[in-house]
Amino acid sequence: QVQLVESGGGLVQAGGSLRLSCAASGRTFSSYAMGWFRQAPGKEREFVSAISWNAARISYANSVKGRFSISRDNAKNTVALQMNSLKPEDTAVYYCAARYGSIGTSREAYDYWGQGTQVTVSS
Repeated sequence: QVQLVESGGGLVQAGGSLRLSCAASGRTFSSYAMGWFRQAPGKEREFVSAISWNAARISYANSVKGRFSISRDNAKNTVALQMNSLKPEDTAVYYCAARYGSIGTSREAYDYWGQGTQVTVSS
């Protein structure tokens, strides 16, 4: 079992930055690929970014490529999402997710989810 808790969300103006963090429980965190997803009101939950257990493989959605950066610290059981040049369309609840094995970009690939943290970008 893996428990995930996100933090770092908030309200920011367009063009600003936020750093989301996800703290994971469990001694086998380094065995899990980690992902970030987001869900805007009335929309499906969508893939944002993912990172393999050793950070050798990283993937981004086209909509955030060049603006967002994912990283992880296996010693601290944390994964972070640095979000720069934020746009109003980035407004959503952001979820951290974990899956055993290689990275994935679909919701169905992930076994464990956090409760989410709200990110609101004002224009």
